[in-house]
Amino acid sequence: MRRFQLLFACLMLIAAVAPARAQERLNVVASFSILGDYVRNVGGDRVSVTTLVGPNSDVHVYSPTPADAKKIADARLVIVNGLGLEGWLPRLVQSAGGKARIIAATDGIAPRKLGSDADPHAWQSVANAKTYVANISTALAAADPAGAEGYRANATAYLVKLDALDREVREAVTQIPAARRKVISTHDAFGYLASSYGIAFIAPLGVSTESEASARDIARIITQIRTQKIPAVFLENISDARLIGRISAETGAKVGGTLYSDSLTGEKGDAPTYIEMVRHNIKALTSALAN
Repeated sequence: MRRFQLLFACLMLIAAVAPARAQERLNVVASFSILGDYVRNVGGDRVSVTTLVGPNSDVHVYSPTPADAKKIADARLVIVNGLGLEGWLPRLVQSAGGKARIIAATDGIAPRKLGSDADPHAWQSVANAKTYVANISTALAAADPAGAEGYRANATAYLVKLDALDREVREAVTQIPAARRKVISTHDAFGYLASSYGIAFIAPLGVSTESEASARDIARIITQIRTQKIPAVFLENISDARLIGRISAETGAKVGGTLYSDSLTGEKGDAPTYIEMVRHNIKALTSALAN
């Protein structure tokens, strides 16, 4: 009987402590799915992550909801990309009370410029992803000093994986003949990948999917494909497939598959994490261009 009472007391203690521990988790909001994955890798069990723009969704054209304002109001920390990606964010923060601590994960990254605009898709270079992770680790440690050592350890372990990923991508690109390292994508989301790894991307849309391709833009790209013998065009998971389908039909360039630019997939998709996204993209590119 006494043993039963002792066991019962232990169970009651665990039940009492568990909710308290759950409440101690740092409440973090990430603006979109790729950032959410970074935060989960660095934060581990000490962090509860909410993502505003979910899998297979387009951050460029996202429309926040009242529920999003509540998420921001309840968060200890809000991680955003910056570089003009989340144009809807200032009004959302204002509607949430304007008290959220906002951290731009791209701090320290030299932005690629397209005219007067900054290209926000810095995560497409794995080297830049390491800066994202370092900034997130610093932000989490500042918000939760008791967990700082754990955040640094998690970040270090993740950075080792990113170093291996960067080497993997560079090795894969060497399999593509230099003359064939040219592709068409829907919008200009892969400029950092292009500059880091030497694959040229041409897009009928600008850095935002909010823009529309003109007939002149499409005609120019069709001419470019024919004259430069660009071997493949690619769909994107957040964009309408019809534009790329039309370009493929008029030029004979094959559709090389789907690239993931601004969003991860759900858990059962091809790119549920950042690392899997990069691996999927480089595999699709090498498969279409290497031969």
